[in-house]
Amino acid sequence: MTQAARTISYNPNQLLNTVNARLGLQSDVALSRRLKIARHVIGNIRAGRLQIGGSMLLWMHEATGISIDELRRLMGDRRAKCRPNVRLPIPRGDATN
Repeated sequence: MTQAARTISYNPNQLLNTVNARLGLQSDVALSRRLKIARHVIGNIRAGRLQIGGSMLLWMHEATGISIDELRRLMGDRRAKCRPNVRLPIPRGDATN
């Protein structure tokens, strides 16, 4: 693991602060209005009670133009890929039996 990877950790506050600055907003209330989410969601994210999901990253991308990869980097997500936690059905041969 590189030194940069060791020092970066999950920090959604950095992401929220960057999005606020990019949009020229002064408060989390203004950010919640801009992203069309409930005000308490931003507070819960800042307090660590809620994580930033894929939908919110898309909304932030659409509002700011910042790439999804950059948004993930700003919040400290170092994973190379994001995979959904979904089980796909396995085909069971001929369905006519």
